[in-house]
Amino acid sequence: MMTIQWIALDWGTTNLSAYAIDENGKVLERVHSDKGMSSLAPEEFEPVLLDIIEPWISADRVTPVIACGMVGAQQGWMEAPYSEIPCMPVDAETAVAVPTKDPRISVQIVPGLCQRVPEDVMRGEETQIAGYLAQDPQFSGVFCLPGTHSKWVRVENGEIQEFTTFMTGEMFGLLSNHSVLQFCTQSKSWDDTAYLKAVETAMLDPVGLTGKLFSLRPQALLSGKSSEILKSNLSGLLIGAELAATRKYWDNKKVVIIGDRENARLYHLALMSRGSRPLTFDGSKAIIAGLQPIAKIPQRAVEPA
Repeated sequence: MMTIQWIALDWGTTNLSAYAIDENGKVLERVHSDKGMSSLAPEEFEPVLLDIIEPWISADRVTPVIACGMVGAQQGWMEAPYSEIPCMPVDAETAVAVPTKDPRISVQIVPGLCQRVPEDVMRGEETQIAGYLAQDPQFSGVFCLPGTHSKWVRVENGEIQEFTTFMTGEMFGLLSNHSVLQFCTQSKSWDDTAYLKAVETAMLDPVGLTGKLFSLRPQALLSGKSSEILKSNLSGLLIGAELAATRKYWDNKKVVIIGDRENARLYHLALMSRGSRPLTFDGSKAIIAGLQPIAKIPQRAVEPA
């Protein structure tokens, strides 16, 4: 019989991932849901959470639930105010306790981080960075965190010093689903060669990005290029422009990519093609390792009603 010691939550804008963790940090079960922060009112968070984790909690003990991501935004369950860099990515003392009606759970939310000059914010990525640093506390280098809003983060001796955000993933979604390019980029297939060629094209002339993006449409109409190639081109152009803008972060630097398998693979391919030799680290593993120190709190018995 499995013994669940605590529950990790990666609660973003559109999705929720929950992980049941044992005393050794091993994932016993996991659940993914589309009940993201943006679809919920504050009073709906606890019922949604309980519906998902009900099989994991018991009436005779309090199970710690540690969350990161947009759940701690102003529009989320409870605001966890930003910690200002330079700082450690996650500090147990800044975690915000959330009052709950159900006595079987104790919920805490990890704050995001903010940068004053130039202004920037993150929620969730700081926990992934903390997860990697758990195995390499004195790491100095750069983290690349692909996603809807990709992050480039410079870390020195375990502290975040600066970061920048790109809307690359969101732009890909908008352009491929809600622009004129939707008619030529709908494909379930992929072409790495076309992708890497587009990365190089964008890096050579990032200023001309919007013109190169529109050119995908006439390439379909006049040259008959497949949606597989054009979808790969679209991704490559956007990521290539991002790499051109972030050269100071990755050029001749130690780089660790943290994210889901496919996003991490694409950034790894692009960086390798530019002479970088990044490492990759699983995003889910990083979330759990980053939250685990906060979960190591004394557990109490549930008080009789």
